[in-house]
Amino acid sequence: MPWWFFRRRSRNTVRTAPSAQPSSGWLPGEVALPRLQGSRRYLQEQPYLLPKDLGEVNRLDFQHYVLRAILRGNYLAPIQQPRRILDIGCGTGQWAFELAQQFPQAEVIGLDLEQVKPSVSPPPNYRFVQGDILQGLPFDDNSFDFVHQRLLVLAIPQAAWPAAVQELARVTAPGGWLELVEVSIHISDLISPAGPANEQFVSLLGQLSALRGIDSEGTVMRSLDQYLAQAGLINIQRHPIQVPIGDWAGRIGALSALDIHEAWKAISAPLAARFHLPEQEILQLIDRARQEWNELHSYGTFTVAYGQKP
Repeated sequence: MPWWFFRRRSRNTVRTAPSAQPSSGWLPGEVALPRLQGSRRYLQEQPYLLPKDLGEVNRLDFQHYVLRAILRGNYLAPIQQPRRILDIGCGTGQWAFELAQQFPQAEVIGLDLEQVKPSVSPPPNYRFVQGDILQGLPFDDNSFDFVHQRLLVLAIPQAAWPAAVQELARVTAPGGWLELVEVSIHISDLISPAGPANEQFVSLLGQLSALRGIDSEGTVMRSLDQYLAQAGLINIQRHPIQVPIGDWAGRIGALSALDIHEAWKAISAPLAARFHLPEQEILQLIDRARQEWNELHSYGTFTVAYGQKP
């Protein structure tokens, strides 16, 4: 089923709520990549730009620790003692594992397209559910005290964001919290100040993203609080967080730089394929961009927004 038919499940019925098809939205089969691009594995029938393989598993775990260091914790919402927690796009499951350990009395569920670390022994109160936010969530209304979604701007087409957040709010219990964490791939948010190598790479990334209906202008990150309000949530807070990028800024800067560098390398194969460029040329551009972060003392921005269901 295409993503613009958003299936909503309630306790007794299954409701279908179609939304308008965007003229520039990504469709299955349009600029789709083969599952293997060079040595990396990508999902063919999804707009998601990053790979799904062991290399990305390692990067996502590393990224989790970087974000936890920046936020000084795993979340900002003022949750108390949640009984059920849901992590959408759980990736390796590391965030959900840590929440399961922090709240041993809670049931913690991680949902993603694939289970990428099945060999890891999860906490006893954690379980994985295969699913896709773009196809609706397989949970009853008002099921979770805390719903968390992080860094899916490259996975959810821009036109689908309002309905996606409404679906997250649907499964949030009254009094519960929904937290969204997102970045922008617009150059002024992603890297600032930016040199010519950064501008060139982000321009290529933006063009490829636009072909798949993914936000390339920073609209999603700036609209998180609006999406929460439109979904009927209250007590909404929005926190833009500026992060230094580069060895010039010490430990956090070096960690952030390594994470971004590896993420950009992971997208080099799709960029090379789409724009008919040698992948080595893209990798050299990324290395020059990393040098600019130190020369220009660059920063990046991400946003955490959360709201409570009345």
